[in-house]
Amino acid sequence: MKRPEIDKENGPLTHKEILVVLSGLMTGLLLAALDQTIVSTALKNIVEEFDGLNHYTWVVTAYLLTSTASTPLYGKISDLYGRRPVFQFAIITFLIGSLLAGASQNMTQLIFTRALQGLGAGGLMALTFVIIGDIVSPRERGKYVGYFGAVWGLASVAGPLLGGFFSDKEAILGITGWRWIFYINLPFGILALIITSAVLHIPKVKREHKVDYLGALILVLAVCSLLMSVSVYGPENGWTDSRTITTMILGIALTLLFIWQEFRAVEPILPMRLFKNHTFSLSSVLGFIIGAGMFGAIVMLPLYLQVVKGNSATEAGLKLIPLMIGIVSMSIFSGKRISLTGKYKIFPTIGTGIMTVGLILMATLNQDTSFFSLSIYAILLGGGLGLSMQTILIALQNDVEFKDMGIATSSNTFFRSLGGAFGTAIFGTIFSNRIAYYLEDNLAKLQQSNPEALEGFSPSNIETITVNTSIISTLPVDLQEVVLGSFAQTFRIVFLAAVPITFIGFLLSFLLKEKPLKSGADHSAARAEASGEAVG
Repeated sequence: MKRPEIDKENGPLTHKEILVVLSGLMTGLLLAALDQTIVSTALKNIVEEFDGLNHYTWVVTAYLLTSTASTPLYGKISDLYGRRPVFQFAIITFLIGSLLAGASQNMTQLIFTRALQGLGAGGLMALTFVIIGDIVSPRERGKYVGYFGAVWGLASVAGPLLGGFFSDKEAILGITGWRWIFYINLPFGILALIITSAVLHIPKVKREHKVDYLGALILVLAVCSLLMSVSVYGPENGWTDSRTITTMILGIALTLLFIWQEFRAVEPILPMRLFKNHTFSLSSVLGFIIGAGMFGAIVMLPLYLQVVKGNSATEAGLKLIPLMIGIVSMSIFSGKRISLTGKYKIFPTIGTGIMTVGLILMATLNQDTSFFSLSIYAILLGGGLGLSMQTILIALQNDVEFKDMGIATSSNTFFRSLGGAFGTAIFGTIFSNRIAYYLEDNLAKLQQSNPEALEGFSPSNIETITVNTSIISTLPVDLQEVVLGSFAQTFRIVFLAAVPITFIGFLLSFLLKEKPLKSGADHSAARAEASGEAVG
């Protein structure tokens, strides 16, 4: 067996260089995370300009499809071709998508360019953590990874806030306000390119390789089919609709085909042997659960604030700051404690437990809930996310072989994104079904107790309220109170539905095995060993 040649152009990064690299990585991650949520508050203005209400969900879904489907591919490709060129490819792809999205002249163009954005975002989200795993040992990684959790927290708040701010502006520098939600990415993306070009020099093992193109194609088709079923057809047309069932069956069949292909591929996109690793399998499930809880909260909480509490998009974004405080503070705290003590198992357990408590408290929200109470609930939920999300990643990276670092890390990001997609779809479906039920039930009760309040109100208006909440403010006071009460009941059910999911995560976290975190010397040795095992 021929020993591979290793590019020794650059040696190990110093602490100062790591901090500089971090700035570039965090900028890239912030862009990708922001664009998951920034469009939501701007959609109203966009669809009005393009007359595209019937296709508005695709603006979000197109990004979600390509970013989720491409995530595991980036990990494998970067293992073969090197981290920096692949990461920079992702940045450039994201920037081109952002530029074209901002210049879109119709819904078709916008949907296509959002898909292009997502293709780049998949690499930004996956490779950020892969690169950190390359340059920092597990023992020291906690204090750095904690900052990335903080970036997620910032993005969860800044996305809806910035989207609302730009969309509220008729024009900025002569350009329509909503277009700036895409153009704002350009200077930050260019900055990330400059930083990574200057300092991101990870030695690359030169090796012959075979890319599992068939497996990659099957994986993309499988993920797209599953997400089409749960994110588009199911919520829009019902779960018994033929398109929902067909795409779901197709997605499952393609998933089974992908598994078969990965067993026979020379260099699989997702090696099935990784699932024999206890930590990899458990972290994948926990990532899925945390993703579902995280995205469910981020989507539903602003909606509660805007509909039930009557806040504007900008106000709702500002009131998510407690959620961000919880994520940021606990991400940094847990990261530093892990680096100091070398212990990590306790944090996912406490984190998923606190998330569950936070969701239980969210299930008590009503029209009269004070902002102080909401802030406490949001801090608990965010704190649980901050304690769990990055800690699981540290445990995973510490337990897999160095040669599998890329694909293992990107797979964890993939499962978290997949969980977010499924969680958002399921919670959205529960919301749609229950709001119709509570409106009919409570209006029937109002008809019996105060029929005068329903004068001029037709039962057909119920459906109108569920798709256009702006008319609630035009209703008579008594009727308005009943409608808002119905929405509050619905939000309580949605948050309550998330409780069993995070509780399962809490129980599973006890199964996580704590292993000594590799030191700098161990990390370097593992890296050298992986280099030596590369096939020439």
